[in-house]
Amino acid sequence: MQPELERYSRQILFQPIGEAGQQRLLRSRVLLCGCGALGSAIADGLTRAGVGFLRLIDRDFVELSNLQRQVLFDEQDITDQLPKAVAAGRKLARINSSIQIEPIVADLDHTNILRLADGVDLIIDGLDNFETRFLINDASLSTGIPWIYGGCIGSHGQTMTIFPGQTACLRCLMDSVPPPGTTETCDTAGIIGPAINIVAALQVTSALKLLSGHREEIEPVLTIVDVWDGTLRKMSVRNLREQSNCAACLRGERAWLSGDRRAQTTALCGRNAVQVSPGEPVLLSLSELTRKLSSAGRVSSNAFLLRLRPSETEYELTVFADGRAIIKGTNDPAVARGLYARYVGN
Repeated sequence: MQPELERYSRQILFQPIGEAGQQRLLRSRVLLCGCGALGSAIADGLTRAGVGFLRLIDRDFVELSNLQRQVLFDEQDITDQLPKAVAAGRKLARINSSIQIEPIVADLDHTNILRLADGVDLIIDGLDNFETRFLINDASLSTGIPWIYGGCIGSHGQTMTIFPGQTACLRCLMDSVPPPGTTETCDTAGIIGPAINIVAALQVTSALKLLSGHREEIEPVLTIVDVWDGTLRKMSVRNLREQSNCAACLRGERAWLSGDRRAQTTALCGRNAVQVSPGEPVLLSLSELTRKLSSAGRVSSNAFLLRLRPSETEYELTVFADGRAIIKGTNDPAVARGLYARYVGN
């Protein structure tokens, strides 16, 4: 066995992968969307398995409540005020220095997804919101890149692998984003780590099948698991494209990729926080903004973000170089937009 393959020796002994499959994994390229609970577990699995290139994109930073289930982070990441993509990238590089890891601190949207997906073999969902999942679905259908959907809440989760133009897509399952208040969230149902780990393991397994050359072994099913009940079931989606007359994969609609359907404010699951994004792409000077806000309250910053706790308020603003801000202390988009305009600008 070649010396560079020694770390994967036990995986290579697994006959369906073997040395040929491992070589394919080492040549593969993956875009992972989200480095939170699902994303960090998926990234850990792919890195240890030897996926050759892993592009990580995440818009958020590490907080104490993340540590219960987000396996790549620790208390030092909180002290250092690190964005999740940066903290994850550093940890993964220590796990496997032989692969290429590209962390990107950004909000995935219709202006950047095609560029970020360029040249990858697979897109994996590690997200907590349907707006961005529908965007990935549109991008997958437009580029032909397969993607693996996954989601968790409470003790249950689900996953499905999507081959664009061949199998059912996300919009075959649901035509639009569920209306507010109609589905459970982290705020209402909570979430436990074992559910994350099981769904992430299923997603990583599908990725290994696809990237090692065994895509035919991936069933056209939606897999649903509840770790508290100890149940797992598979719902066939083999004929769902035709049955749903899907607007996206059969009739070519790309509402999210075109930017026709998007939100500039996003409530963050379980955080009592709202993300506000600028209407147009910007590049802020965090050092200059730090200087300007020095009289507005307590300000701290590093190369990745600025944090402001305005005097005599209960709010906290975390501002990124791309102009986004996460406003903590409210779930009201109007309040968040007002604070953004006051401290960052229109």
